[in-house]
Amino acid sequence: MKTKTAFFIIILTGMAAVFFVSCDDSEKIDTVWKEANETIFAEISRNSDYSKIFSQSKNGYIMYKELESGYGEMPIFTDSVEISYVGWYKKDWTKADTYTDSKGNRITNKIIFDSSPRNGERPTRLKVSELIDGFATALQNMQEGDKWEVWIPWKLGYGETTYGSIPAYTTLVFEIKLLEVIKN
Repeated sequence: MKTKTAFFIIILTGMAAVFFVSCDDSEKIDTVWKEANETIFAEISRNSDYSKIFSQSKNGYIMYKELESGYGEMPIFTDSVEISYVGWYKKDWTKADTYTDSKGNRITNKIIFDSSPRNGERPTRLKVSELIDGFATALQNMQEGDKWEVWIPWKLGYGETTYGSIPAYTTLVFEIKLLEVIKN
């Protein structure tokens, strides 16, 4: 009986050790990923081609570059909008969108995680209040007809939580065209 108990304790101890080691590795990966995403956002923040807008939530700011200038109405938090957009991030911010690794493999580094139908060519109707903080912040500062490239830090995106294919602590990039404001 003592042999079975000792064996059971050894197995449990081994399983616990594996669990704690894997937790430590996960935390290290999250820390490296978080730091890489914070670094790229800091670089964009220093780039004079981009402008800063603070979120009304006071949780930070987004960076944007105007690609096309608009002419019309600006939405408020309770409005809906018709937009075309593409959202993406990179697995490795130091590398190109696609590249060839040392073994000759072609790597897709730019991950498109969401878009309006047909990769941003057809519009989507969304309610501003139901969007992540950074996306809502951008929209509330755009005019109908504006097209922006918007960089959203993880605190104004999905935060510390993995969301679908988007890892926790991810800097998000969107190309957004505001087509129409729909008053609610």
